[in-house]
Amino acid sequence: GVMLRDLFEADDGGWLQDVGLLDRLATDKLQREAESIAAEGWKWVEVGIDFPYGYTAGLRHLAGEVVPLRDEEIAARDALRAEFDRLEEEYAEADDMPEGVDERLAELETALEAFETRPAQYEPIDVARAGAFVGIDHGGTLRVERGFVRPEDETAALADEDRPEGEAG
Repeated sequence: GVMLRDLFEADDGGWLQDVGLLDRLATDKLQREAESIAAEGWKWVEVGIDFPYGYTAGLRHLAGEVVPLRDEEIAARDALRAEFDRLEEEYAEADDMPEGVDERLAELETALEAFETRPAQYEPIDVARAGAFVGIDHGGTLRVERGFVRPEDETAALADEDRPEGEAG
């Protein structure tokens, strides 16, 4: 897209002129992510760059269960944490951190965060009637919120549970 630049900006900053193009590119990328989320078996997946306030109102949120880390995952996390702490301590007094070290710290921080923000696991029957929202968080990274049940899906699930065994709907 076309970038408009300010002649008097010290950092050669600018802004994108075609906001529609940016929205379309972001939505396309979110749609690709949504396809992988849908492959998990969710009944519906809604994509949006920015969801309006109260978008989950009237929906029941399933709790899910966060699976504990396995021993090898704990060992990997601890090794990453040790490297992070070592690098931070080593360069704590430095006036200027080398670019490679700064990049490595950012990589380590991202990897450690992935251990802390693992998605919850849901029962297959819940996945079949619930859905997920795929969007962008305030920091500009992918945000996936799983496990929301719409009222009409609650009613269908209750009707299925009340039906005598072997009877079709």
